[in-house]
Amino acid sequence: MTENKKKAGDIPLLICVFAMACFGCLMIYSASAYTAEVQYGDSLYFVKKQLLGLALGTAAMLGACFLPYKKLEKLKYPAVIVAAVLLILVFVPGVGVTNYGATRWIGFGGFTIQPSEIAKYAFALFTAAYFAKNYKKVKTVTGVLPVLAVGGVFCLLIIAEPNMSITMCVGLLMLGLIFLSGTNLKTFLIILIPFFFAVPLLIILEPYRLQRLSAFIDPWASPKDEGYQLIQSLYALGNGGLFGTGLFNSTQKYRFLPFAESDFILSIMGEELGFFGLLIFFAACAFIVYRGIRIAKNCGDRFGFLLAAGFTLVYGIQVVINALVVSGAIPPTGLPLPLISSGNTSLIITMASMGVLYNVSRGN
Repeated sequence: MTENKKKAGDIPLLICVFAMACFGCLMIYSASAYTAEVQYGDSLYFVKKQLLGLALGTAAMLGACFLPYKKLEKLKYPAVIVAAVLLILVFVPGVGVTNYGATRWIGFGGFTIQPSEIAKYAFALFTAAYFAKNYKKVKTVTGVLPVLAVGGVFCLLIIAEPNMSITMCVGLLMLGLIFLSGTNLKTFLIILIPFFFAVPLLIILEPYRLQRLSAFIDPWASPKDEGYQLIQSLYALGNGGLFGTGLFNSTQKYRFLPFAESDFILSIMGEELGFFGLLIFFAACAFIVYRGIRIAKNCGDRFGFLLAAGFTLVYGIQVVINALVVSGAIPPTGLPLPLISSGNTSLIITMASMGVLYNVSRGN
């Protein structure tokens, strides 16, 4: 009976992921309909793009379900090279796309790709493959250097966009996978120390990050500037109360809250669905993380374990950081809520990664 379950794979994971992506389309419509009508003359503008992403993401997820994950181990170097090239292309004039002072996308005709979303999973794949093959070296700093080097290059390219939030994700992912690789406490602490100095240094180097930190400490000191977005987010969450104002009944989405359909969609969810609605949503997020951890734990080989753990970490880290940002627990930084926020690159890549998790659960 256990063997049959293993062969069937973790179908509840796929069902939950697909349901979350569909729910994301619904929330994007609610959060963006007014803004889309005003800016583009089409209330369905953002939803249409997300539905395309949902279709492509579903195809990618199903394809990954039947692609033996062990074959991915051979792609560790191509994945890193492709991700690095895409990150570099962001800075090429005429190729990179700039929005709101940040150059984080590559434009091809009418389509855009966000390379940093791809880089996170490419790094997780590379790290899983490297540690699976060199597991005897993980207890020394020199043995971990290749992972630190690749992660460091990715972080430098991403922070140059600038994109502090994804840089934090890659950094935390790096630490998580090094810890799970089986390194000893001494080596881990040696690696951990520079991270404590890197974060304040990155904040100090850019004036706008200092402004955001100041707005985080006291957003009402600059209610029309740096503190504006956080204040509007807190208004949305406060207005939702315990049970919410009801689906489609948010007031903050009427151009009070910037990026309501993307980075701050959780605020609109809190306003419309209330505290208990968010509890149900986070329970679904926790279910995905739990299934990912379970898949990693039950995997019989080192590569599959680290790959499943890495992909699960990427999802979990993004959910936690996004929730902390919109609730004012950490300084504001732009980061999509996976499977929910508007953005096709994030949706497609996240769904594909969940297909890989399913394949690991099958033991292929």
